[in-house]
Amino acid sequence: MRADGATRRFASGDWLTPSLALFTAALMSVGTIAALAFMLATADGPLDIMGRPIGTDFASFWTAGRMAIDGMAAQAYDWSSHFAVQRELLGNDKYFPWSYPPVFLLLASLFAALPYLPAFLAWQGASLAAAATAYWNILPFRRALLFGFGFPAVFICLGHGQTGFLTAALMAGGLLALRRHEVLAGILFGLLAYKPQFGVLLPFVLAAGGYWRAFAAAAATVCAVIALSLAVFGWPVWAAFIDSLGATRSIVFEAGDTGFEKFQSAFALVRLWRGPAVLAYAIHGLVALAVAASVIWVWRVDAPFRLQAAALLAGSLLVSPYTLDYDFVVFGMALALIFAHGLERGFRDWDKTLLALGWIAPLLARTFAKTVYLPVGLFMLVAIFLLIVVRIRDERLAGAHVTRPSIALT
Repeated sequence: MRADGATRRFASGDWLTPSLALFTAALMSVGTIAALAFMLATADGPLDIMGRPIGTDFASFWTAGRMAIDGMAAQAYDWSSHFAVQRELLGNDKYFPWSYPPVFLLLASLFAALPYLPAFLAWQGASLAAAATAYWNILPFRRALLFGFGFPAVFICLGHGQTGFLTAALMAGGLLALRRHEVLAGILFGLLAYKPQFGVLLPFVLAAGGYWRAFAAAAATVCAVIALSLAVFGWPVWAAFIDSLGATRSIVFEAGDTGFEKFQSAFALVRLWRGPAVLAYAIHGLVALAVAASVIWVWRVDAPFRLQAAALLAGSLLVSPYTLDYDFVVFGMALALIFAHGLERGFRDWDKTLLALGWIAPLLARTFAKTVYLPVGLFMLVAIFLLIVVRIRDERLAGAHVTRPSIALT
């Protein structure tokens, strides 16, 4: 009987009381602020207490930007040259390679005009503010921002000085604008050219949903930023980028020099268990095809837009073999959209429990993958994606069952 009672509590989500949820979000928020404050307070110039550049991966962006400013944009894709400049400017011997398309050099060079630490703070502050604005438009409640900032992927992204906030702001912002301002949405989607692996599904869903103006605006934006990068840096930088792709694929991706425990993809799961690259590509390809077909179906049918948007965000992470834990800021936007839908239409059995597990997953993902070879981030991403698809199917078959919201945010 006790087991049955516990199962019912977890199924209904009654265990997730408002006080427990708020305490956890507040604890994570305080921990994130404290960790960032400690990192800055103990810094020795641009280096942290462990002798690494503050924001680690941001060292790659800033160095490439400095090289572009100094007329060496193409050399940023030569790892030996990039490392030499990085070591000279920052004084550390750990290398953080540069592998982004040249369109990102346009942005990197703007921040690299500042000294390293102000550049890091400006980069993370601006991109975090953009992501927070998108999040607020999904869940416009004061306490919701606590859950947004406390989401563990925020801590990871801040620690690495990474692009998760910008990616989430562009994707979620584009989706929020899509139904009223298609051209603006298309522009935001087109700016994802800096990280093209997360834009793979966009042409298909825009076509499936009939958003042709957004489709055209996105295509025009991609062409415009590529043309701008060519005008600023010239063809040699694109030739250098193309030449560097083989090394990036074999060293950073296939060999896992980045660390497969940081990846959250079907490809990385196979490689984490020492499976050959060809098997990893095959399994990931099957997963990607299934996810793509599901997302296109979701966007073709008459479904709640919040769930369509959440499916695209989660599906984009699943389709890319190169999804890392700091990219899960995008996953946080998907969780917020599902939660907003639940507040309006009601929560079904297991919804709140799965959302809570998805929310905490980025905190555990890297540790679990490294110690027991289980990428819990990937598993929760799959679980949430299935939750979305099944809910859309059930609502189409039976009609939405409207209930009063069972968690108050205000």
